[in-house]
Amino acid sequence: MVAAIGIAAAACTSKIAEMTPEQRAANLVSKLSLEEKASLMWYTSAPIESLGIPAYNWWNEALHGIARNGKATTFPQPIGMAASFDKELLEEVFTAASDEGRVKNRQALEKGPAGWYQGLTFWTPNINIFRDPRWGRGMETYGEDPYLTGQMGMAVVRGLQGPADAPVLKAHACAKHFAVHSGPEWNRHQFDAEVSERDLRETYLPAFKDLVQKAGVQEVMIAYNRFRGVPCGANDYLVNTILRGEWGYQGLVVSDCWAVSDFIGPKFHNFVDDAEHAVAAAVHNGTDLECGSLYDRIPAAVAQGLLDEADVDRSLTRILAARIRLGELDGELGPWAELPDSIVEGPEHLSLARKMAQESLVLLQNNGGILPLQGTEGIALMGPNADDREMLWGNYNAIPEFTVTLADALKERIPDLKVIPGGGIVAPGESAEVILQKLEGIETVIFAGGISPRLEGEDMPVEIPGFRGGDRTSIELPDVQRELLQALHSAGKKVILVNFSGSAMGLEPETESCDAILQAWYPGEEGGNAIADVLWGDVVPSGKLPITFYKSVEQLPDFEDYSMKGRTYRYFEGEPLFPFGFGLGYTTLEYGKPHVRGHRVSVRITNTGDREAQEVVQLYTRNLADAEGPLKSLRGFQRVTIPAGETVRVSFRLTPETFLGWSEEKQDMVPVRGEWELMVGGSSASTESVVYNF
Repeated sequence: MVAAIGIAAAACTSKIAEMTPEQRAANLVSKLSLEEKASLMWYTSAPIESLGIPAYNWWNEALHGIARNGKATTFPQPIGMAASFDKELLEEVFTAASDEGRVKNRQALEKGPAGWYQGLTFWTPNINIFRDPRWGRGMETYGEDPYLTGQMGMAVVRGLQGPADAPVLKAHACAKHFAVHSGPEWNRHQFDAEVSERDLRETYLPAFKDLVQKAGVQEVMIAYNRFRGVPCGANDYLVNTILRGEWGYQGLVVSDCWAVSDFIGPKFHNFVDDAEHAVAAAVHNGTDLECGSLYDRIPAAVAQGLLDEADVDRSLTRILAARIRLGELDGELGPWAELPDSIVEGPEHLSLARKMAQESLVLLQNNGGILPLQGTEGIALMGPNADDREMLWGNYNAIPEFTVTLADALKERIPDLKVIPGGGIVAPGESAEVILQKLEGIETVIFAGGISPRLEGEDMPVEIPGFRGGDRTSIELPDVQRELLQALHSAGKKVILVNFSGSAMGLEPETESCDAILQAWYPGEEGGNAIADVLWGDVVPSGKLPITFYKSVEQLPDFEDYSMKGRTYRYFEGEPLFPFGFGLGYTTLEYGKPHVRGHRVSVRITNTGDREAQEVVQLYTRNLADAEGPLKSLRGFQRVTIPAGETVRVSFRLTPETFLGWSEEKQDMVPVRGEWELMVGGSSASTESVVYNF
């Protein structure tokens, strides 16, 4: 009898091993009651002990390192990492993050079921287009350009999910927020985004398409807003016509948190009247998993004839197949089981955080070659962000153990460094007269200014001049800082502004009052060290702006207008303060005229200065026959090292995707034949060009 039972069990195990994840999942679904099915379709998935299905919490975050789960390596905010234009380094960053995520998941499982922020399904990257600098969550994105966002987003996916041929998937990445979602924060639960089909497919969707079709992202999160009158989670055109139909996506569609609840009633989208209708609309449309608490109404929706149980089975089969592929359903840790605890915020990952922070820094101004600094005499540090650890962490962050502020880093170089508090972000401190007295004998002031993730971010209870609900109403440097910088300049001090922000700042007056401006973003736990490295020239600045820095909000269209006209470097016809792709180094470069040979365009770049350059060479295109199209569009970039006095040749391969343009006939982006202008340079505003017939 015992032998017979053993043989039967072995046969069952063998049969399961021969099944695909979808077949196993469908088999499990067939054995579940409707109530059990519903319990597995929200983010706190319940255990089904009779079938060996453990509890699982789907909600985890890894925006720029593992978040909200104790210590972890905290890399720069994504907008800063976008400024690196270094997709290879970004993939390394997220490989490190997923390594730490696997360790933390194993540690949790050793103590019991993995809970909130302990799973393997990371709801990142945010690949929405940072179309307006007032949007508080723009700092979570990779900038204003669809191509850059797609390239960087794919690197995130590759790093998080690991090798596609691994016996179990390392983790899930999640492309969010689908779609047409980039502020305002204060009305996102009621807002209806209306855009033309051209803007939709030329700007808002390309990065999502890249992550789905080229990187194999495992999850897509729907946005809070409506699109053309229908909430994104119930939007058949977005989810079924485009995502699953045109793009062939087979992964999970996840709701943003409590977004399905937003379907209900006049305070929100007023799309349906009650929970059962909301659940039916979401599940029928293919929103497989809910971050929220309404999916417990699935049985009631089926009982009322609002939802077919076959729709439930379809979504749950996808959910369980995904858990099987992760190894989570079987307790299989895969090749990452032996990752040691010591890698979490360990030396290698801290070194990686410092390197990424170095590459994220953008030198916007360097009058008189004040940088790099020579020596350490006559230097003082002041400003509201000089010694603020939490500011460096950005949002959706860990609580790292080893944060180095700018004050910490400078004190390593200047043990007797004079540090002057200088007031808050928006609140005045000591008078300028008192501060100038304290700075007697000081020649150079490093001013750590800007704003803070306490003021800009997601859906925040902030209502002060210049800020509303996480967004900004002004992009200017707060008055208290602006006035102090002017006082320092008037007193004859050399002023180096280190600007911390997650978004573009209107720094036009500061171009007059400051000798140098270094854009630091929110640079993570190694930010202080990285900034000091650049200020003293241990490394050369190499970051480039992934967004346009406008002079003021007067150059911007209405925040709630989602038309791309007048927005971003691609459609803005005015003169920006600092253009997309701009960033200085510590040398001078000369670009030659690009040449096309075969299917490559190449350019020679000469370093005419006396220091090495780390340059980001950028390729832009423009369809000369398309009067309504973008002024130019990024289609390639390469980071290159150019030694002092030397010349390098950089080339880009020309493919059909290089010449993607709008087709009125097809109502989509397709390779367009005809004459194109190819532009190569060190920023969107400084290029050499050649005309090419594709």
